[in-house]
Amino acid sequence: MAVLSKAGCNQGVCHGNQNGKGGFRLSLRGQDATEDLAQLVRDQAGRRVDRINSAESLLLRKPAMQVAHEGGQRFQTDSAEYKLLEAWINAGATDDVETAPNLTSLEVTFADASTGASPTERALAQPDLFAVVAEPQETLQLRVIARFDDNSERDVTRLAVYDPAERLVSVDHDGQVTRQAFGETAVLVRYLQKQVAVRVAFVPAREGFDLPDPPPGHYIDDLVWAKLRSLRITPAELCSDSVFVRRVFFDLLNIPPSAEEARQFVADTSPDKREKLVDQLLARPEFASAWALRWSDLLHNEEKTLDRKGVQAFHHWIEQAIADGKPMNEFARELIAARGSTYQSAPANFYRALRDPVSRSEAVAQVFLGVRLQCAKCHNHPFESWTQDDYYRWAGFFARVEYKVLENNRRDKNDKHEFDGEQIVWMAREGEVTDPRTRKPALPRFLGEPKSKVAKDQDRLEALADWVASPQNRFFAAAQVNRIWYYMLGRGIVEPIDDVRDTNPAVNPPLLDALAKDFAAQNFDLRKLVRRIAVSRTYQVASEPNADCTEDDRNFSHALVRRLSAEQLLDASHRVAGVEPKFNGYPRGIGPTQIPGVAAVRLRESGPSMDDQFLTLFGKPQRLMSCECERSTGTTLSQAFAMISGPMINDLLAREDGRVAKLAADGRPIAEWIDELYWTSLARAPTSEELSTTCDYVANASDRRRALEDIVWGLLNAKEFVLRR
Repeated sequence: MAVLSKAGCNQGVCHGNQNGKGGFRLSLRGQDATEDLAQLVRDQAGRRVDRINSAESLLLRKPAMQVAHEGGQRFQTDSAEYKLLEAWINAGATDDVETAPNLTSLEVTFADASTGASPTERALAQPDLFAVVAEPQETLQLRVIARFDDNSERDVTRLAVYDPAERLVSVDHDGQVTRQAFGETAVLVRYLQKQVAVRVAFVPAREGFDLPDPPPGHYIDDLVWAKLRSLRITPAELCSDSVFVRRVFFDLLNIPPSAEEARQFVADTSPDKREKLVDQLLARPEFASAWALRWSDLLHNEEKTLDRKGVQAFHHWIEQAIADGKPMNEFARELIAARGSTYQSAPANFYRALRDPVSRSEAVAQVFLGVRLQCAKCHNHPFESWTQDDYYRWAGFFARVEYKVLENNRRDKNDKHEFDGEQIVWMAREGEVTDPRTRKPALPRFLGEPKSKVAKDQDRLEALADWVASPQNRFFAAAQVNRIWYYMLGRGIVEPIDDVRDTNPAVNPPLLDALAKDFAAQNFDLRKLVRRIAVSRTYQVASEPNADCTEDDRNFSHALVRRLSAEQLLDASHRVAGVEPKFNGYPRGIGPTQIPGVAAVRLRESGPSMDDQFLTLFGKPQRLMSCECERSTGTTLSQAFAMISGPMINDLLAREDGRVAKLAADGRPIAEWIDELYWTSLARAPTSEELSTTCDYVANASDRRRALEDIVWGLLNAKEFVLRR
């Protein structure tokens, strides 16, 4: 089995494909040894294995290219792989599944790497196995030891499979890693059913590098700087007060600071003013609105499936839970165990949007545990330990969720996915998920547990909710702090943020572990964790990198520049223009970050307003997926045209009740107009050059109103405005 994996025979592009290749099919990555044995020795009348004359076996001749083989040469006749297969055939090609010792663990160690630990200590550090190789050294040798349940061990370096995550490195047949470019990546080491991800970094020499300790008192900075020191990276300087005030308003409240708020903060000379500002923002009602928006995205809070009343009830419950400081594990517990009327018991809307056991199980695993199980639906997970058995037994928790539709006032009789009316979510006494491989019921079992701990008569959702919300749950805390870190810094400690697994290692495992423990110790308090992050130096570094960290985009050495979200950009634009947005189906005065759902009015009944169209164009998700990836934050040509000459921007500039018209009619000096516009849009005063240029432009214009429109247009299209720095 190891030889077939090493040669790539059981990969999806070869015989591990669902339909095989050339009439020969193997299980993907050797997950089914019994079926593979039958394919090798009995299929095609046993012509693949010749027990009398092993050298004539197609299993040897084809990969050695002694006969034509579409897959090319996979090994030489004098290789260890060839000899191992030959010995197995000569021994009768027997089945040793029941007698062979079972692989229990895989250990990887390094040679010739600066890890700051002895080989034994490095081995014990798994899965946080990290090697830093400094210039001029260009290679790193991996050594792989397999341990079995009979207490034996073998060096399987030549038979292990090596998969680099990126092209920064190459790994040869014998486990030697060679630098292709400077940077950090992971190498997945696989042998039989076990996998270990090792992190490797190749760094420039940077002679004389010396990074002093960070300011004392914050474990986040200590752990981030420890990693940066090992990579010989100097972090950026602290950001300016203007940048910080705009950044923290957007990250905590989803809105920009007002001109007066920004002025007061920048003028404040208190040494602890940043900490005080964070505390003030955490106490504001907009904090709950901002985080309710983020959770509504993940929980499918949209009108087509939930109906408008359900959306509003669900959003209000989420917002109130955050406003009240409900612990996040209790928040998860109530959602997972929810049932009852979707109008009276708002958390039940979580299941109203997920209509079958499979979609429920995948959503709960991804949102609350950071585990993507989807691959294990059809085959054992290729990059994780999850099996098909794990998948269907996890889905078994949700088999008995049922619905009673009290009414459905569906307006489109041809759309079976539209629901408009109250529903009751309830738990049936019977019902199981059937494992398609065995055709037998898949009884529920917690992820990562060897045996089921759910009693036959126990309420399955209650049992699951208690398990997820337990402070001892190793998945929940890590998944949530990783997501919150992403919202605050623009990149997760694990990426993608909802794919936390051993084979997708965190860029800073000690940091993720410390945050998760802190989160649990603080009773899963969202505000305390957000504050912990916001007052750290790591959060407050500038986006302008120095020479050391220019190429670093994953270790938080400088702030990542990113486009404002759809809601943030729309809200900020209207605040600069001094007018309220308009959304069809909602009263005037509601902001983009306060909208409960996606579309309150169906398109066929009322076309979207300009502001509705803007949100869609700039990436507001339809809330059909349990993934942050549904929200688009990329930039497009259509977005550029919308900002340059779109109807919304033109309307904002031309409005008679807007800021431009009011300033044009104001008798104040031009310099005061410009100052107000800069503080409102960029949270800073104009530079002397900006002030001089804009004042001259207005003073010399034949139409001052048009000149002011030009200036506001320029500010709305400035990179400094559309980006969060």
